[in-house]
Amino acid sequence: MSELVRVERNDAAGIVRLVLNRPDVLNALDVPLAKAFRDAVEDVARAGGVRVVILAAEGRAFVAGGDVAAFGADFTRSAEVVNALLDALHPALLRLRAIDAPVIAAVKGVAAGAGLSLVLNADLVIAEEGTRFVVAYDKVGSSPDCGGTWFLPRKVGRARAAELMFLGEALDAGEALAAGIVNRVVAAGELNSATDEIAGRVASGPTRAFGQFKRLTDQALERPLPEHLEAERAAFLAGTRTADFREGVTAFLSKRKPDFTGE
Repeated sequence: MSELVRVERNDAAGIVRLVLNRPDVLNALDVPLAKAFRDAVEDVARAGGVRVVILAAEGRAFVAGGDVAAFGADFTRSAEVVNALLDALHPALLRLRAIDAPVIAAVKGVAAGAGLSLVLNADLVIAEEGTRFVVAYDKVGSSPDCGGTWFLPRKVGRARAAELMFLGEALDAGEALAAGIVNRVVAAGELNSATDEIAGRVASGPTRAFGQFKRLTDQALERPLPEHLEAERAAFLAGTRTADFREGVTAFLSKRKPDFTGE
């Protein structure tokens, strides 16, 4: 695996941490990093027993966006660079949404541009105090990518999404929490421990049921209620065939805590 993305596995708990490792440029996304990220996500998606994926980053920032220097190195090739970048990132983003394992983003410093889109792609977001979240595309005369225009209105509403894009204002961690982008804000120095604690709780849950929840909520705004009710029915029926469903029902009736295996 490329050193641009460090993969840390806790096989006993089923937790995988993907650490973006380009700290000298605040983990700005260039084509090599994007390809390394895609490959790491693909490996995780194919692996068995993964129950939580943590997205993290080395250094003092999460992701400061795309590597603008690469865009401006040769303007006759800017479109080629953007296409190569997105050809790598799109499969990774879709894979993260498709896998059953919930994805937790552990964010510090700044999440800007495509970095914010990565955060929005996650199921849960834990942010360190002092973190800033900014759309940032207005600064380079472009529109958002990596799902930014899909996720952001769903998280904060269209009016707030437009405000963040048109005015270019950053949200601090507390404001991002209030807006619905962040789930928890933790003190400086506590990001890893807080993320590990939450990841452990999620990893002990019914992973396949969590996957159904991800897919149902992603699709909920795209189809009418009667169709969605049938999708919920199909998901619940599929759940009845899992070991975790049998364990959950048995534990409930026995008045004990369930011991889910993710199967």
